[in-house]
Amino acid sequence: MVFSLVVQMEVRPGRREEFLAGMTENARSSVREEPGCLRFDVCSVEGDENRFYLYELYVDAAAHAAHKQMPHFLEWRKTAERVLASQSNTPGTLVATNSAEAAA
Repeated sequence: MVFSLVVQMEVRPGRREEFLAGMTENARSSVREEPGCLRFDVCSVEGDENRFYLYELYVDAAAHAAHKQMPHFLEWRKTAERVLASQSNTPGTLVATNSAEAAA
């Protein structure tokens, strides 16, 4: 079963650029360096420059657990302590997927 994670994050005012730099590197490194990370999207919320959603897919829950031990994730957590006002994680299982990427 493919493990999914949706994360809602609120960034402290004035910390948006620091958040984006740290999170972009974490997402990029996750896909590049972790065979178990299938997807890692960072999405902004229209009308609220300090709110973001992450959409992550891993081959299984063990791959997600391994992600949380990776050096880039541990570095991100240091940044997160400075920039995040709140975070809410919603784990799940991928039930169906459709994308233009897959259809190409």
